Amino acid sequence: MPEFDFRAPRLFVDAALREGERIVLERNQSNYLGNVLRLSAGDNILVFNGRDGEWQAQIGGRKRPDTLTILGRTRPQDRLPDIAYVFAPLKHARLDYMVQKAVEMGASALQPVLTRHTQASRVNVERMRANVIEAAEQCGILSLAAVTEPVALDRFLEKRETSRLLVFCDEAADIGNPIGALQQGLSATEGIDVVIGPEGGFAEEERTLLLRQPKTLRLSLGPRILRADTAGVAALALVQAALGDWRGPG
Repeated sequence: MPEFDFRAPRLFVDAALREGERIVLERNQSNYLGNVLRLSAGDNILVFNGRDGEWQAQIGGRKRPDTLTILGRTRPQDRLPDIAYVFAPLKHARLDYMVQKAVEMGASALQPVLTRHTQASRVNVERMRANVIEAAEQCGILSLAAVTEPVALDRFLEKRETSRLLVFCDEAADIGNPIGALQQGLSATEGIDVVIGPEGGFAEEERTLLLRQPKTLRLSLGPRILRADTAGVAALALVQAALGDWRGPG
């Protein structure tokens, strides 16, 4: 486990980070530091931007926090494993949960896809990005998962890089040992797309399209039908354990 200060508040800032840099806080950031965290001038926090690592910064301001002065770097920038989480979006709070958990599990990209049984017809991409940042702030993550606009499943499959491993989590697949299947599966050196369907499952024509993809591993998530947000956490945990950064350096 890397060294990490779990008690220090962390803040994402969309600015270059270097020693001595002075950053003007946005209103919502000032409110968060002053009214939510009860911090004031002279207090220190940790900041990151997804590019330059993590830095210690000192709060400045008279009546309320309004600036940060960058003091020194506490951790270098890391890199997430190349795992895209491809999912049928859910509604409101459950989508928030799904995004937050995918970030915590180390997904590097979030791709909503629209299927026949997708519950949510509209997707608030900016809200998804805000959830990515919030999860990263709370969990000590330095790299931010990319969030892309929703596309139809067939369009996504047409445009994806076929050299990537596609882990198709299918409730209709034969039940087996998922860890064993992943460890004996196809090469994942070009990246991994983990595909999770909607609550109503994939339509047969969608399943056919998925199974026609090169380098596809059809995976069962066990003997019980999981809700879509639960299935996402389970699938990402399995992939990280078998093929991702849970295995440690190597």
